[in-house]
Amino acid sequence: MIMKRVNKFRQVMPVELIDGVELLQQWQRNPLPIGLFLMMCLNLVIAPAVYASAGEAITRKAAWAIGILALVILGLAIYLFAVILQPERF
Repeated sequence: MIMKRVNKFRQVMPVELIDGVELLQQWQRNPLPIGLFLMMCLNLVIAPAVYASAGEAITRKAAWAIGILALVILGLAIYLFAVILQPERF
């Protein structure tokens, strides 16, 4: 029964979506490399915004560093918020 569902899923859905689902399944096995990859992809949006708002006052490398620092701080804030709300899980 499950194999029929999987085969129908592969026939109906585009290849890109199937690859995305497989990437999400790998997230459970190797969270660190995929997390770093997603963080760098998100930084592609954040770094140019930081660079544009600062003008010529900072370099591109500094804008990338500020973007990564902001993502790390956001991740720590979310983690600590979860630890405060659900201390028995940790």
